[in-house]
Amino acid sequence: MRPHTHTGPAPTRRTLLGAAGAAVAGTAIGAALTPATAFAATAPAATGIRPSTSRPAEPLPSDAAVASQVRDEFLHGWHGYTAKAWGYDQVCPVSGTHNDFFAPGKTFGLSIVEALDTLYVMGEDAELARGCEWIEAHFDPTQDADVHVFEAIIRMVGGLLAGYLATGRPKLLSLCRELTDRLLPAFTASPTGIPYTYVNLSTGAVSGSSVPLAEVGTNIMEFGLLSKLTGDSRYHDASMRAYQVAMGKRSSLDLMGTTLDAETGRWTDPSSVAPNPPVDSFYEYLWGGYALLGDRRLLDWYRLLTGAILRHQADRSTGTLWFRQVDATTGEATGTAQSELAAFYAGLLGKGGDTADGAAYYRSWSAVLDQHPVLPEGIDYTTLAVTDKGNQLRPEYANSSFDLWRITGDAYYKRTAYQYFTGMRDNLKVAGGYTIANDVTASPMALGDLTPAYWFAENLKYVYLTFARSPRFDYRAGLLSTEGKVLRGLVRGR
Repeated sequence: MRPHTHTGPAPTRRTLLGAAGAAVAGTAIGAALTPATAFAATAPAATGIRPSTSRPAEPLPSDAAVASQVRDEFLHGWHGYTAKAWGYDQVCPVSGTHNDFFAPGKTFGLSIVEALDTLYVMGEDAELARGCEWIEAHFDPTQDADVHVFEAIIRMVGGLLAGYLATGRPKLLSLCRELTDRLLPAFTASPTGIPYTYVNLSTGAVSGSSVPLAEVGTNIMEFGLLSKLTGDSRYHDASMRAYQVAMGKRSSLDLMGTTLDAETGRWTDPSSVAPNPPVDSFYEYLWGGYALLGDRRLLDWYRLLTGAILRHQADRSTGTLWFRQVDATTGEATGTAQSELAAFYAGLLGKGGDTADGAAYYRSWSAVLDQHPVLPEGIDYTTLAVTDKGNQLRPEYANSSFDLWRITGDAYYKRTAYQYFTGMRDNLKVAGGYTIANDVTASPMALGDLTPAYWFAENLKYVYLTFARSPRFDYRAGLLSTEGKVLRGLVRGR
């Protein structure tokens, strides 16, 4: 979940199988490699926390019917991609053309890489095999291209790892390792260990020394897992070095700034804008890295920083919970902007143990969804006025729906997830798939022409898993990355 642009490589923001052997059929892959997660049961008990919404509750179709609807819509988008942009990074579903995500004229088949584990949990085995065969024959991690390191890790490293966990195909893991080796100079060439923003996959040349906080720390899940699978600690060690440097820069209030210089280690923007981009998934991966790898340092850091955010940035003056921007040193308020990307934080608070605050923040975003068929990119939370009218097919609200439903078992989260799904279906569906919107306040909605590759990894996976009770996903132990890749909890043999 949290690519910050999700439309291109501009600066930024949801089962383990050992390399030497296969998992026992019908069991959750890799359960022995990590401690228990915060998810207590496949069908957790309700907590009684029921966010209110201005829309009257309407009866939902059955879970099976919703899961079938969601799967059909995913396949509508997938077939739009395969018909017009197969082998390219992204489809432009209105014009029937394609888009290169990382560099003009360079393709990585990004939508295929992003879709692998979604195809698996939905039981689309023929399409999954087709995608794996394309990757094994055509995916090239040696291209002469300056790639955005953050995006490459969460999208391609994570996608190849999840595809490997789903299929056990060794070529996916070897390609993942080769790609990651070519990304490592961004970390190892840095005098501080804070990764540069870009690296050339062919030459290893690095660039971009002003690094948003999320880009510093959104790699421990993918890198830590790759180290587990390969026995090579370099990936894990590079990630932890960057984390340690960043944590050493927190203010006396235990707040983090926005942007660090990779060469000096100093803040170039000291404001604390959490949970908005471009800092969002830094916090997400502290919790996720602990849950996946069991490193207590990550959990301690998560709790320390979350406590500071709740003390200094939580704003309940409107009767709902939002998060203001503040000066990290003084705690003085500096802004009231809220990005849709921050909606993931409701689920993260719940997973981290602050369930009441997570529910309250989810309520806040549900109120925005009640005013617009699909969520706008940005609002001023003091008035709910729209500050960015677009919609980039974001998955963050659905991510929190899934997380909070898993934690609480409360049917409210299913109802609002379905509201999110139908709003997207009724407004952003076109003949060639699904597309972004330019203005969600217009009627009819003004549409753009792009299906971001993450749509195949995230949006409908969250909703599908909420309703489908997929036998291929371990609802108790499953862990998803910020880009929706299942890095633990895929069940093989079903």
